[in-house]
Amino acid sequence: MIDKARLEQKAAEKGIQLTSTMLDQLDVYAQCLVEYNKKVNLTAITDPEGIEDKHFIDSLLFARQPEVCGRMVDVGCGAGFPGLVTKIYKPELEICLMEPTGKRVEFLKWAAEQLGLTGIEFAKERAEEAARKKWREQFDLASARAVAALPVLSEYCLPLVKEGGWFIAMKAASGREELAAARGAFQKLGGEFRENRTGTLPGGDERCLILVRKVRPTAPQYPRNGGKIAKAPLK
Repeated sequence: MIDKARLEQKAAEKGIQLTSTMLDQLDVYAQCLVEYNKKVNLTAITDPEGIEDKHFIDSLLFARQPEVCGRMVDVGCGAGFPGLVTKIYKPELEICLMEPTGKRVEFLKWAAEQLGLTGIEFAKERAEEAARKKWREQFDLASARAVAALPVLSEYCLPLVKEGGWFIAMKAASGREELAAARGAFQKLGGEFRENRTGTLPGGDERCLILVRKVRPTAPQYPRNGGKIAKAPLK
């Protein structure tokens, strides 16, 4: 499916070393994605090089960060990016894949089985509802990719992170503008902006990783319900 030698070279150029096992798993993952995409809409990107660059390298740029450790929740993970790729790259991680769409959760379970991955929890939940249940402030790290604008995303993710943990938002170049609008939300939710790490995909597209440290517990009134979060983002 994918060109493993090409992917290995592209990853190496970004300082990411992939083992033969990882490359084999990523190849199987790509096959699963394309096969399942015929019956369930998972992604518009189905060509091998597109999957390599825009799904796998993008996720690996996140996965290699030193803050990616412990127990992680991938919010709105869709077809499993970055969560499943991160689990392949760091198999020691405990990962919760949180996705509200049942058909996508079924794909994630099936793909994880095909990949031989264990230590994964599957949560068919909306993040703002999950944070009012057993998942509140239970994770060392919350990640999200292409889910919502940063002020909204913060209210989805930070209530799931324990004090001392991290929220890392995966953004395109627009992340810089979103960051300015989200600082108030970080503060209200117990977070503190620490760093914006930038990189590029093989095609030149810019990527931002926005790192927010959870410095105190989230106040009990957050998260609000989904409608309020979307209509009136925190400022």
